[in-house]
Amino acid sequence: MIIGVAGPYSAPTEEQRQKNLNAMNEAAARVLEKGHIPIIGMNAALPIVSIANIEDRYKATMEISLAVIDKCDALLMIGESPGANKERDLILSKGLPVYFSLEEVPYVLSSGS
Repeated sequence: MIIGVAGPYSAPTEEQRQKNLNAMNEAAARVLEKGHIPIIGMNAALPIVSIANIEDRYKATMEISLAVIDKCDALLMIGESPGANKERDLILSKGLPVYFSLEEVPYVLSSGS
């Protein structure tokens, strides 16, 4: 499965924003170890939005992040925030699974080739 990883990003300091992003990346690494393809919408959005000449960076970030998450088969929520909750609601509206801990994410069974 392609599993999106969602959690809080926004914070009052750059240091806390980086810690939040690191937590999502760490969770994504564990998802990969379970045999899935992890995707983080913020990782797709941030590099683009940071150099774009646009007024509403939050809106653009959310649009990109939601477009990425829309392609996922499931979502791992590592924490709530307004943006993460939008990603969760998108996945739920499609009837797809939302996991709230890494333990809930199943391992991919190997085909024994």
